Amino acid sequence: MSKSFSGFPAIDQAVAGLTAGAVTTIVVHPLDVIKTRLQVDSSPKELRKPIVGRAIKATKLIILEDGISSLYRGLSPNLAGATLSWGFYFYWYSVFKKQMSNGSEAKLSAGQHLIAAAEAGAVTSLCTNPIWVVKTRMLATGKSYKQAYNGLFDGLYQIAKNEGFRGLYRGIVPALFGVSHGALQFMAYEEMKKWRAEHDPTKDKNKLDTYEYILMAVASKVFASVSTYPYQVVKTRLQNYQAEAQYTGTIDTISKIFRSEGMSGFYKGLGPNTIRVLPGTCVTFAVYENMSKYFREHEKAS
Repeated sequence: MSKSFSGFPAIDQAVAGLTAGAVTTIVVHPLDVIKTRLQVDSSPKELRKPIVGRAIKATKLIILEDGISSLYRGLSPNLAGATLSWGFYFYWYSVFKKQMSNGSEAKLSAGQHLIAAAEAGAVTSLCTNPIWVVKTRMLATGKSYKQAYNGLFDGLYQIAKNEGFRGLYRGIVPALFGVSHGALQFMAYEEMKKWRAEHDPTKDKNKLDTYEYILMAVASKVFASVSTYPYQVVKTRLQNYQAEAQYTGTIDTISKIFRSEGMSGFYKGLGPNTIRVLPGTCVTFAVYENMSKYFREHEKAS
């Protein structure tokens, strides 16, 4: 007999993830716009400028072109994508972990956490990729761009009409490779929670202090980001408007970035991305863990 707030533990995890994703996206969206503009810039000369300088220049250009409101351009697909992604992710992560433990309270190994997170990430990527294509294109261009979308549903319609099913799944290969990012992050996060509980008998890994969850979330996110950031640049280039004219596929994109921009090209936008993901991660996991805690404290038998 399991207990949960809604009657289904996985649903509790999904709701907590949806809420965390929504709050985080609204807070850090402007940084996402800046990061995307930097990622789609294929100019080698920009690499000579300091990371902070590039980010400041990109911010100025965005505001000069379309006004300060443009820093929130593409919020609707970003909000939809983030909330659904976190909701799906935490739901399937909970389901896969439960399957591995056969429904018991047994502790999973680091490898099992890695596999569960990777499986959850793959399912989530397949479900949400069309939304991320629209989001990338809206963030990469101003509203004055001749092919600019008016919103999420207009973007989905235009892509399906003009590019077909294939257009909705541009960048899916690097996105699936990017599953390793979430897998590494969640493995590190779960292992740190387990380590904390094992080294302090008074602590339960599901009842740590908020600041402890935040520190663990930051450490795991930095670890995963540095390890897997290049795939984000490749995915963004493929999903951008001009992708068909410039790149024929994942391997071609990697080859062209390396030849014209070197290894530094794979880390464009890392500065604003780091600034974005750290506070975003803190908010996401603080909201998620506290909502999960609330659900556990008000659980009912199912």
